[in-house]
Amino acid sequence: MVTAKTELAIRKGLGFLAKSQHKRGSWSGGTGYGASYEAAMTGLAGVALLSSGSTPTRGPYAENIKRAIYWTLSQQGRTGLICSRAEESRSMYGHGFSMLFLAESVGMVGSKKLESRIKVALQRAIKLTEGAQSPLGGWIYTPSGQSDEGSVTVTQVQALRACQNAGVQVNKALIEKSFQYLKKAKCADGGIAYRASPTGRASGGSRPAITAAALTCLFSAGKYNDPLTKSTLNYCLTRYKGMLGSGNRFGHFYYTHLYLAEAMYQHGGKTWQDYYPRIRDWLLKNQREDGSWQGDSVGLVYGTSIALTILQLPYGYLPVVQK
Repeated sequence: MVTAKTELAIRKGLGFLAKSQHKRGSWSGGTGYGASYEAAMTGLAGVALLSSGSTPTRGPYAENIKRAIYWTLSQQGRTGLICSRAEESRSMYGHGFSMLFLAESVGMVGSKKLESRIKVALQRAIKLTEGAQSPLGGWIYTPSGQSDEGSVTVTQVQALRACQNAGVQVNKALIEKSFQYLKKAKCADGGIAYRASPTGRASGGSRPAITAAALTCLFSAGKYNDPLTKSTLNYCLTRYKGMLGSGNRFGHFYYTHLYLAEAMYQHGGKTWQDYYPRIRDWLLKNQREDGSWQGDSVGLVYGTSIALTILQLPYGYLPVVQK
């Protein structure tokens, strides 16, 4: 399904990311989150480069990945939190995406010393995440918030799963409690709400973006036959064509399809074979001349990183989305 035209688009996108990386190893730029959420942008861009098959020691983007790793490690503070100073008001996004990036790269760094350093950093990061979990089992924008909402929660869950895959110990109760949170956020139509309810009767309506992200987390945890997974999958399957048809007018379009694509890839079969060409063709149509994508008005690094991660899923290089 990765056509010659798709390969060309991928090469142009990867080239854009390589050129836009700061000398210090990070990425930023754009408006809103893209301008100030340096750790989050770096985590997303790093995962996009890893998705191409390059590693910190091999491939055309090895040096870019290695510099991103060292920069990410340099942003970890005394508490274990990984974020840049500018994103402290919503630091858990950067923390989660940084954990994911480091966990996906840890087995490929080619140095026992660096591998050990990354694992120590991940252990400290996991401890921070554990301490930031709310009583209901979710997470909010900052470690001290002691509250929760869906988008931050799924970011932490996927990062924890990646850490576990990388051989870094994660408390099983921590992950299980987060799944109980998702159950409490389920709506009557099978979708996931912005925030869970202590009673398990979520209000405010289903959010397509958060529902897709939750489905990816459920698949990543191997909960293929869980009733929550089945209802969430059904919600996504009945709505994704409409999500594509509305283009950028659909709120959080790139964010939604980052997770929806991963979920469809993990589900496989006809579902994936039907979905991938649709999102592929949409992305190819909306790529800019310089190889970038403008994503959700957040910025070019954000949009390009997500588009590349989606387009490169058939390569099968990301451990966190494998069955």
